[in-house]
Amino acid sequence: MHTYIIGTGHSRFGKLEQSLEELIAQVAIEALESSGTDPEEIDAVYIGHFNSGMCDQEFPASLVLNALPGLRFKPCTRVENACASGSAAIHQGINLIAGGLARKVLVIGAEKMTQADAKRIGKGLLGASYQPEAQGETAGFAGLFARIAQQYFDTHGDHSHELAKIAAKNHANGVHNPLAQFQKALDIDFCHTQSERNPVVSGPLKRTDCSPVSDGAAALVLAADNVSRAAPQRVRFLARAHTTDYMPMSKRNPLILEGATLAWKKVLCDADVTLDDLAFAEVHDCFTIAELMIYESMGLTPYGKGARALNEGWVYKDGRLPINPSGGLKSKGHPVGATGVSMHVMAARQLLEQAGGCQIPGARLGAVFNMGGLAVANYASILVRDSE
Repeated sequence: MHTYIIGTGHSRFGKLEQSLEELIAQVAIEALESSGTDPEEIDAVYIGHFNSGMCDQEFPASLVLNALPGLRFKPCTRVENACASGSAAIHQGINLIAGGLARKVLVIGAEKMTQADAKRIGKGLLGASYQPEAQGETAGFAGLFARIAQQYFDTHGDHSHELAKIAAKNHANGVHNPLAQFQKALDIDFCHTQSERNPVVSGPLKRTDCSPVSDGAAALVLAADNVSRAAPQRVRFLARAHTTDYMPMSKRNPLILEGATLAWKKVLCDADVTLDDLAFAEVHDCFTIAELMIYESMGLTPYGKGARALNEGWVYKDGRLPINPSGGLKSKGHPVGATGVSMHVMAARQLLEQAGGCQIPGARLGAVFNMGGLAVANYASILVRDSE
């Protein structure tokens, strides 16, 4: 049984005045309205939400009922899988539909981060790491990726210029996304140069290498094939994959995101497509080094050669495989629990030719890759326009 996205909702990302509850309500209403679905038609609700002490509202599963009383008594469940909480919620919705237990499912991803102070945010995000190995890490999760970046540089040479290119590319894309937290272009020289405005965060990573602290929410209405045909728009999940790797980095090769590689291989195989068939991909650039290594995991280049995808222009908006045309986490923002849902919303809107200035002309097939922790939880999706 195929599952379709028939409606989407997406808030602005950034430092927002709205509460978590208000953000959830906003995107849920938008997604239902865009799908032509009444709340009473929804069989279940899943909410991706990480939190980890960053917001006082620890239990958000039923908040959407306050704005949409028609959802009262429906099963509503919070789903948490670190930075992949949104994708995990989507998978739960698809599983319910595939098992014949639901016809329509509302999936929401939401996070309110900016009300917490820096220490609380840092501690919360570090909760997505293996604690025995994270003790004493003063730079939070950025410090863990900085270690990976330094090992990558030690092995494959200094790629700080390529990291700057990734940051500049995603900021250039974000300029055209009215929902993005940052809608300002940054040139490569600024991103490459340490300065008062672009200080070192940890190791080789500067501020422009790190995704921001964000508030925001996104939502999808998922539907089974037999009830989605009446929807005004629909995008089909052609394939999806979920792999989980060891959490301790001491048990893994730090230069290869093996779980990500396996997720990409599985989803491409199950969809019976190649990278050449894709019009774009939205990938998890929580840090620029992550995007560089994801190029390698997805098979664009061999391991250690990810820079080639940048230097030969493949991943730019006019390249052979545009990566993060929405601006990615780096520019669009990274409200942790919302991110996976947001990536799928952006991809669906691309395929429906609703991406505005971010649009890739003629996009018919797209991919999403969202990961939780340091490539511990890895989710990949291939989406296709219904007309295909």
